[in-house]
Amino acid sequence: MLEFNALVHHAVELSGVSGRRPKLGYVGTAIGDQEFYAHRMFEAARVAGFDLTEFRHFTMPNHDDMRAALLEQDVVWVTGGSVANLLAVWGVHDFGSDLRAAWEAGVVLAGVSAGSICWYQGGTTDSFGLELRPVTNGLGFLPYANGVHYDNEERRRPLVHRLVADGTIGTTHCTDDGVGIVYRGTELVEAVTEIPGKGAYIVTRDGDRAVEERFEPRLVTI
Repeated sequence: MLEFNALVHHAVELSGVSGRRPKLGYVGTAIGDQEFYAHRMFEAARVAGFDLTEFRHFTMPNHDDMRAALLEQDVVWVTGGSVANLLAVWGVHDFGSDLRAAWEAGVVLAGVSAGSICWYQGGTTDSFGLELRPVTNGLGFLPYANGVHYDNEERRRPLVHRLVADGTIGTTHCTDDGVGIVYRGTELVEAVTEIPGKGAYIVTRDGDRAVEERFEPRLVTI
């Protein structure tokens, strides 16, 4: 059974909801809106005491007014998968502008892997095959790039460093698995982790090289 981890609960806490059941929007575009995973999310939401609303694009949008439905949520959580495909599908449906409206209205936007990269200008991805490649057409709500799976996939860190050094991507905010970065607007507030010992990192360009700085996340629990 899927259970929501501490990062999902922290996103709900950030929304400030109280006195009622939190409303969590789930977006599974990056895995093709797989029905079995949506069922697992609904069960996890039931266990956590959240009201879950799914946002589907396959085979057609499941809300007549996606923007209105998004604006009713406290948190929107985007799952991992193919960030390249996610961005392509969202582009066809102009879903990015709906998400921006929700963000500007104070809805907490969050997610993991592809569901993290999408909010940034871009990052590194295996969407195109086994060889990691840059993606540079993210929604750009956050004016940085994003490096995910930083400690779990050995090719991620050197590729981020190379792409920052050659200017393909700009300043990049990176996370080990189990770590999230919290922003208010576009300002980095802190990093949080559900696993002790994990790190977050900022990679910047200095001349023709990349410079990495680690900053320590705060441990969060359920």
